[in-house]
Amino acid sequence: MPEPTLPLHERDLENALPLWPELAGAEPRLINYSENHTFLLSVPGGEAFTLRVHRPDYQSTANIESELAWLESLHRQTDLAIPEPVAGGDGKLLQCFQTPSGETRHAVLYHFIPGQEPSPDSNLVDLFAVLGGYAAGLHRHSIAWKRPLGFERQAWTAATILDADGLWGDWRVAPGVTGGIHPVLDLAQLELRRRLDAYGTGPDRYGLIHADMRLGNLLVHGDQVSLIDFDDCGLCWFGYDFAAAISFHETNKAVPALKASWLEAYQAVRPLSEDDIAILDSMVMLRRMALLAWIGSHAETTLAQSHMTGFAEGTADLAERYLRGGIWR
Repeated sequence: MPEPTLPLHERDLENALPLWPELAGAEPRLINYSENHTFLLSVPGGEAFTLRVHRPDYQSTANIESELAWLESLHRQTDLAIPEPVAGGDGKLLQCFQTPSGETRHAVLYHFIPGQEPSPDSNLVDLFAVLGGYAAGLHRHSIAWKRPLGFERQAWTAATILDADGLWGDWRVAPGVTGGIHPVLDLAQLELRRRLDAYGTGPDRYGLIHADMRLGNLLVHGDQVSLIDFDDCGLCWFGYDFAAAISFHETNKAVPALKASWLEAYQAVRPLSEDDIAILDSMVMLRRMALLAWIGSHAETTLAQSHMTGFAEGTADLAERYLRGGIWR
């Protein structure tokens, strides 16, 4: 797990902007900082772009290039509303630059996508129908797609999420995991491993997914819903994309209706088995444990801080319900 990093500022991009001819005269503004930094770049009298500057040591060069290869294939073969990267002056999508302090960073430029993040307090039933269709389209594409030579992405499994050296950190040392909460979470993670092992990783249920289809990675502009930020895409169970969609809001009373809407739209594109539907509780519990670890390892971010209070307690409540037979029963 990479060490926490300090936020970058607009002045740190002085060596980055010249890498793209389109950015001549652009004025950068930081608009998001969670895993990576995202800057809005407005070109006077021209187009707007977003620049994603990667967190050091989180994704390798091969990992990022593999993400971009999938994005390019999705653009060619589907009509999904997703980010479109812009090549630098050397023709490459992935660029590297040095900050004034001498730190080397990876960066990718995208055409700007208008829209706003949907509010968790709004009526999201129709939106989750869109998400269900998007997820099914992504999964159908990933099953059929022949990955290029050297393709490399992380795997989101029980081990890489629940082990002490998990990709997003160790849930055991997350804020709020006290002596009273730890035992129930430990029982839940043992049951998770058992159920996921029994479910298996056959090609009809496990493959390349977005893995972070939460509200914060959606942009709504009129009737258009865009899915952004493929930085965490990787190998995982297909049902995990539903769990990611309700990230940080698993305890919301609207979730059963959102689940029903997502499933109906998904199955209109790609039918699921009874086992696929039954495992969704485990997907939600697995994602919640991943988020608990993430909050602990990314405590410097505004997103983690905004959800930190009571998150461990809420996770324990979900775990108790999961162990009793079902999160929403």
